[in-house]
Amino acid sequence: MTTQSPKTESPQVHLISLGCARNRVDSEVMLGSLLEKGWKITDDAPEANAIIVNTCGFIESAKEESIDTILEAAAHKKTNPKMKLIVTGCLTQRYKTQLAKGLPEVDFFLGVDEFSKIADYVDHAPKGSVHAKRTHYIYTEALPRVNTLNKFSAYVKVAEGCQHNCAFCIIPAIRGRLRSRPIESVVKEVEKLVSQGVLEVNLIAQDLAAYGRDRGQDELLPLLKELVTIDGLALIRLLYVYPENISDEFLDFMADEPKIAKYIDIPVQHASDRLLKSMNRDIDATTLLNVFERVRDRVPGVALRTTVMVGFPGETEEDFVELKAFVKKMKFEHMGCFTYSKEEGTVAGRMAEQIEPDVMKRRQDEIMAIQQKISRDRMESFVGQTLPVLVEGLSPESDLFFQGRLMTQAPEVDGVVFINDGVAIPGQIQMVEITAAHNYDLVGHVVSGVPTTAAHSNIALTLSDKRTMIPVSQNM
Repeated sequence: MTTQSPKTESPQVHLISLGCARNRVDSEVMLGSLLEKGWKITDDAPEANAIIVNTCGFIESAKEESIDTILEAAAHKKTNPKMKLIVTGCLTQRYKTQLAKGLPEVDFFLGVDEFSKIADYVDHAPKGSVHAKRTHYIYTEALPRVNTLNKFSAYVKVAEGCQHNCAFCIIPAIRGRLRSRPIESVVKEVEKLVSQGVLEVNLIAQDLAAYGRDRGQDELLPLLKELVTIDGLALIRLLYVYPENISDEFLDFMADEPKIAKYIDIPVQHASDRLLKSMNRDIDATTLLNVFERVRDRVPGVALRTTVMVGFPGETEEDFVELKAFVKKMKFEHMGCFTYSKEEGTVAGRMAEQIEPDVMKRRQDEIMAIQQKISRDRMESFVGQTLPVLVEGLSPESDLFFQGRLMTQAPEVDGVVFINDGVAIPGQIQMVEITAAHNYDLVGHVVSGVPTTAAHSNIALTLSDKRTMIPVSQNM
């Protein structure tokens, strides 16, 4: 007589991803690697066999959030002592020695070039060990990956590292110099994502405009020309394009190609020539203005997103006035403002004339008040219009209404469209009549019909036999 061995349950992993979208892609690769080895993903942290905290180490507030999150995760080990706590990402790469000494609760640490090996380390890495060698790693389409953004949208990281030397930024020291993926690798990854139901791809890198320059070529436009030929891909969005090298040819392609979202994220940091030079930004305010005017002229209806910084060492009230005037003049569709963070290992961290925190906070509040008014005016201009919206599903705010985004709204960083009436079809680009506006968000209801452009028609064909129609009642 034989007896069957009891069935072994699959180990469960709980992953917390902090920081930017580029870090999120790393987290998705880690999850994919573990799933390939038989692990399962759980949202229940206390019951997990392993918790992974993928950290950010860019600025002081991010470092603090990372440490707090690690300690919160470590608390679960008190009731589940067999649980493994793994810390990965930029904080590990930047402070590997200090973290290993200061956080004995952590089972092992992985840096930014070794995270893809997590499935091999999880059962064998010695307690407290650090694996953060600089290998100039770059991931490929062959690695397993779990898309965590949503079923219909995904980030695609086309390069690692950065070729710039901004005085305030520690990223090149953490992530290394620019390493661009081959065009073929990116295309294969996007094809794989589209085969899994992804309609919108958000291309990311520290600077998309630099893609290919480590190989001596400008390859962003050739990449886009390849991507737009992929059947079933509806939308390509460009995030983080530095202003110095935006060509007319690139802008004309963006304007003419229906699959390229009329949206571009161009970080500027400041509008004072004196500060831009001190930041080592290789551009001046006049050139910035010309770049943005050229983008708007050549790409009608484009939405511009940017990021500015206040409190950089030596920033005077006169510099700040210049920045405010620039923001008022440009009327960016989307804008973020962050306060300067003094970081060891950066040129700016050694500069004199560091600005007091209360001054930085006051300047940040002033800038964002200006931007809020600009955004509110723009949101109100949409009321009464019927616009294409990518329906994502039930809103995280409430299961009483659905949520989607205009083509000029990027995931996670911009506002959304709340859908409070009509038949919402997740994964479909539908026409929504805008009925109300908030500072950054819109409210509307689905109207009959879908857009008739080629890209949108492809979506309807792709999903026609598998979509679920979900009525939504009036509730806002």
